[in-house]
Amino acid sequence: MAAEIKPEEVKVGIAEWQVARAPGRLVTLGLGSCVGIALYDPTSQIGGLAHIMLPDSSQFQAGGNRAKFADLALPDMLTEMLRRGARRNKVVAKIAGGAQMFTSGDRHLSFLNIGQRNTAMVRQTLQNLGIPITGTDTGGNFGRTMIFDLLNGEVHIRTIGRPLKKI
Repeated sequence: MAAEIKPEEVKVGIAEWQVARAPGRLVTLGLGSCVGIALYDPTSQIGGLAHIMLPDSSQFQAGGNRAKFADLALPDMLTEMLRRGARRNKVVAKIAGGAQMFTSGDRHLSFLNIGQRNTAMVRQTLQNLGIPITGTDTGGNFGRTMIFDLLNGEVHIRTIGRPLKKI
C-alpha cells in the first residue's frame, strides 16, 4: 500500500505574503483584525496568500515592511504571481478576517475598529487592481485560520468552536 503524499504546506506569518503553485497549500493563522487575502489564477494554479495588519501605508514612513499594508502587499504579491506565470485577467480573490477583537461602548472610538478598516482597504485595493472577490468570511469578533489549496483554489476557514467553512 502506497503512502499518501501530502501537498507542501507553506505558512504565511503576520505581515507576510507567499506565492506558490499547485499542489501546495498556503496557510495563515491568527487572523483577528488582520485580513488574509488569497489570490488565485485557476488556469496556471498559481496563488498567493497575504496576511496584512494595517489598511494603508500613507500614515507611516517609507522603508518599512511593505507586507504589513493592504495597499502595498496586494500589488506586490500580484506582481510576483504574474512573474511566475499567472494571468492577470484570470486572478480572483477570497478574503477572511477583519474581526473587531476589542469592543468599547464609546462610539467615538470606532476608528479603533482596525478590522473593519482593513477589510475596506482590501476591498478597495482589489477593486483598483481589477480583481473580483469570489468569497469572503469577514467581521465578527473571533479569530480565524485560513487554508488555501492551490490545486483547486478552495479556501477553508477554521474557527474555534465552529465547523470548517469553505469560502
